[in-house]
Amino acid sequence: MKRLTDMLPIVKFIFWFSVILIFYPYIGYLLILKIISFFKSNNSIADNEEFKPLATLLISAYNEEAVIEDKILNSLDLNYPKELLEIVVISDGSNDKTNELVIKYADKGVVLRHYEGRIGKTACLNRAVPLAKGEIIVFSDANSRYDREAIRELVRSFADKEVGFATGFTRYTTDEGLIDYISLYSRIEKTTKKLESKIASCVGADGAIFAIRKPLYKPLNDYDINDLVIPLNVIKQGYRGIFEERAFCTEKAVSYKGEFNRQVRITNRTLRALFSNLSMFNPFKFKFFSFELLSHKICRFMAPFFMVLILLTNLILSFADGYLYMLILIGQALIYLTALLKHFGIGLSPFYTFTLVNTAIFWGWIRYFRGETYTAWSPTQR
Repeated sequence: MKRLTDMLPIVKFIFWFSVILIFYPYIGYLLILKIISFFKSNNSIADNEEFKPLATLLISAYNEEAVIEDKILNSLDLNYPKELLEIVVISDGSNDKTNELVIKYADKGVVLRHYEGRIGKTACLNRAVPLAKGEIIVFSDANSRYDREAIRELVRSFADKEVGFATGFTRYTTDEGLIDYISLYSRIEKTTKKLESKIASCVGADGAIFAIRKPLYKPLNDYDINDLVIPLNVIKQGYRGIFEERAFCTEKAVSYKGEFNRQVRITNRTLRALFSNLSMFNPFKFKFFSFELLSHKICRFMAPFFMVLILLTNLILSFADGYLYMLILIGQALIYLTALLKHFGIGLSPFYTFTLVNTAIFWGWIRYFRGETYTAWSPTQR
């Protein structure tokens, strides 16, 4: 018992340190960015309405017959000069009616690039980007409906010669309207990227709506997650990334099961990208961006491990150090119980999404250490 008592200060330190690091990437990091932004602002001077370069919209698709025609019509209706916007659909071995639906719009300038063999989205981009006519390449997905002003809002960021990529964001909807279950996370993510842009460069991009200068595109490995690795490659070349809050698209929300699988896949591919780019954590070379990358990505992906540490240390402290830790343990138990009940469709839990996402992140780590990779994707059931 005396040995346990001697260890209590260490156990308490681990407990409170883990609690702090759980909240840090969502609250603490935001506060740091907010404070720094008061003293250092690097805003893009991207309000030049006359700046309208030739742009190429690349739409990645695999067996998207249910949505591809709607996406093409949405793209043709965008408020950007028709003669300055090339629309290209990249079909990754689609074997449904996707290709023939795209060909219907060839007379309107829509280009189909079909690649046999299900080589994966990233491999398709490696082949399609060099063939694009635009100075600016806009990356999109078949199920993402762009706001009518989205291209114009994205492209004008490049009036600033220091900007190498620009990203918008996705609003998720159901048949009843905007969905709530990820709205808090989305607001935090938008605010974080906005502040990062003011100070240095935002970390990563939204894969459904981001753009780069064509000469900055570097061929990727087939397993690379393009909406992180492409921005990292741009920053390596001395440019920065901008979050454009006026550029957005909408997507139908996936089911909780679909979201879980998506987060596992994203975590696995992001970890692979981060460990392949460890040099970018060097503050002497990449300055403030290395701190952003550590805070925005690594700290968030460490959250499942801190959750386990909090629970284990809380168990020890609740039996060895009084009522406060017992109350905290009861609170933790209620959080996980309500999340579990919600999983089975019983009751409500504001903690369900946080628990679900971090469980998915944990499985993403496991699959990463197993050496599993993801190169191809399938349309998620929405």
